[in-house]
Amino acid sequence: MTAPLLPPPLSPAHGGTLRSGGGQVKVDVTHTLLQMRLLYGGCRRWIKQNCSCWAARTRPIHEGLHIHTLTHAESPRAAAMNWKNVEEMIRRAETPLFWVGAFTVASLALWLLYRLLSGFRIWVLGNGQLLSPKLGKWAVVTGATDGIGKSYAEELARRGFAMMLISRSQDKLDDVAKSLEEQYKVETRTIAVDFGKTDIYSKIEAGLTGLEIGVLVNNVGVSYPYPEYYLHIPDLDNFITNMINVNMTSVCQMTRLVLPRMAERSKGVILNISSASGMYPVPLLTVYSATKAFVDFFSRGLQEEYRRQGIIIQSVLPFFVATKMTRIRKPTLDKPTPERYVAAELTTVGLQSQTNGYFPHAVMGWVTTKLVPSSIVIFLGARMNRLQRTGYLQRRKLREQRNGASLKSE
Repeated sequence: MTAPLLPPPLSPAHGGTLRSGGGQVKVDVTHTLLQMRLLYGGCRRWIKQNCSCWAARTRPIHEGLHIHTLTHAESPRAAAMNWKNVEEMIRRAETPLFWVGAFTVASLALWLLYRLLSGFRIWVLGNGQLLSPKLGKWAVVTGATDGIGKSYAEELARRGFAMMLISRSQDKLDDVAKSLEEQYKVETRTIAVDFGKTDIYSKIEAGLTGLEIGVLVNNVGVSYPYPEYYLHIPDLDNFITNMINVNMTSVCQMTRLVLPRMAERSKGVILNISSASGMYPVPLLTVYSATKAFVDFFSRGLQEEYRRQGIIIQSVLPFFVATKMTRIRKPTLDKPTPERYVAAELTTVGLQSQTNGYFPHAVMGWVTTKLVPSSIVIFLGARMNRLQRTGYLQRRKLREQRNGASLKSE
């Protein structure tokens, strides 16, 4: 085995002078570079002979050092070139970006202008002259003895329609019919039926036979006595059947009876009174909300089917109106009287297939469906109805206690 070669020692023979004294070594500076070169050469030969992987290990290091050196040396130049490339790209993109921005701004401006003009056309100018006896001599209104239905009957009579009034109470029907005859000098007829039943439509069909009907207002409806959880609704089975028959079946069946003759004459208007509760789910009024959503979808689908035949079918979605059903006694700007609401709604016929009918209600509808997330609307509706439920149950409990106390005293 060959002994390893060691690096040659630094000696005076190489031109240096070594003196040791006082613990200090002094080397002649003149030959320092030569000595370092010889030392490096000896170390390199020693490593070559004793480490077979020297070349493999040192080559990447040297190359890395070389590349690193080049990178640092060329980085300012590369950065300058990259910046020039970025500037060139920006200059090239300026014109397309300008036109994209201009197109976007112009589109938004045109959309806003269209919305403003449409709103002016609907809520200021209106289309109030469309509903006249030219559509047909008779107007039919269901649920015509109270609230919105009675106001529709009065407004249509004022416009000259002969009135067919359909509701449950014959006495109330007679009172409304007499009032219309005396005030507007129009012919009236009445049909007393309970829309909670399904065997009534043959009687209604017989009463409508031979009439030239220009307008049908499907207004009859029923709601909850108070907000309540689904499984806590008293007599739930009958409640479901009655609400479906009154709110949904009546709309389909009355449309079945009236629409064919309208289609034959290629003119006629059907107004289906839904509710803002049909625009999104309303917890604790869930069944009512679902039935009104059905009315809205039914109306909009039917409008697309028959609009080319000259028929107008409109879905009407009011918010709160001061009626007996809503138990609102004092009207406000956002809770109008039935007369005020109906007068505003009739001006939208032929302009909107789906309408809130009244400008403040239209603003409320836009906010609750376009601006505010539906989850928040549902949450707030549930919270409001829970409070109303609690208040109603507390008042009912107090009444029962007072009634019990009075019975005991007697």
